[in-house]
Amino acid sequence: MQPSDKVKFGRVDLEVTAFGFGTAPVGNIFREIDEATSDAMFQRAWEAGVRYYDTAPMYGHGLSELRTGHSLRWKQRDDYVLSSKVGRVLRPAPKDSIDYAPWVNAGRFASEFDYSYDGTMRSFEDSLQRMGLERMDIAFIHDIDRFTRGADQPAVFEEAMDGCWRALRDLRDQGVVKAIGVGVNEWEVCQAALERRDFDCFLLAGRYTLLEQAALDTFLPLCENRGAAVVVGGGFNSGILATGAIEGAKYNYAPAPAEIMEKVTRIDAVCAEHDVPLPAAALQFVVAHPAVPSFIAGTRTVAQLEKNLEWFSHPIPAEFWADLKAKGLLREDAPVPN
Repeated sequence: MQPSDKVKFGRVDLEVTAFGFGTAPVGNIFREIDEATSDAMFQRAWEAGVRYYDTAPMYGHGLSELRTGHSLRWKQRDDYVLSSKVGRVLRPAPKDSIDYAPWVNAGRFASEFDYSYDGTMRSFEDSLQRMGLERMDIAFIHDIDRFTRGADQPAVFEEAMDGCWRALRDLRDQGVVKAIGVGVNEWEVCQAALERRDFDCFLLAGRYTLLEQAALDTFLPLCENRGAAVVVGGGFNSGILATGAIEGAKYNYAPAPAEIMEKVTRIDAVCAEHDVPLPAAALQFVVAHPAVPSFIAGTRTVAQLEKNLEWFSHPIPAEFWADLKAKGLLREDAPVPN
């Protein structure tokens, strides 16, 4: 599969490229990226045929959306698909009054959660204003998971299934947005949302990867049955599937535990036998599932983006996937690339 290959977006009248451009890094997560580098990555992705871009108000307190709009504003709007998110409202504030962590030198907006109907509508319109674009195609309800909200998650989920849901449903019914969904770090939350409401899609971060396939039990089959698309982000599990089991390797935003290091070492050994880069296997595995039309990857430099594009289309023999399954490193029922 090539990064520019178009894939139908579930049951919705949309096609996205199999490789999507994730914009959390251009929101200056953990460290700063300058304007020139940010724009250069957008333009290189465009040259490579990438036509799906994902952003969010959270990413850099609006900075990611500002940069996304800057880089896409003069492209033909019908030539690409754009997603952003609701669930946070940004309000102008003095820079020294804002707690930016983990963002660095971000936008001059304070961020607050708001899953109400009115808050969702404001978030949606504010995003369009920041981007300077007339529409987004996909809107995700952001961060209603346990990872982000902790003990408040059950109440937050209920609020979002009322306020956010009603607002996004109305926007979809009016034709303002084509697809609505949920973007979180846990497939269980996605499944609960799909069982509750008529969502079109999900953005799942890090929970369907070479290291984790529990979503195959019930969630991904339910998506196939309902025609719901699942965009996967975090396919490197925060880093270890890109770097390998090196000292300091990250798994789920923290140092990788011993059992994960051991499993990645074993997967990497199979990669070496078949001359397959570990990151290539990680990228291509995700989009082999029929419910997953696109993988979104964020990068900090043009060189990183070039490597991701290269890995995405690197030839991988069928024997490689068979060996992973034979060694118990990949579930038998996991779809793999042809």
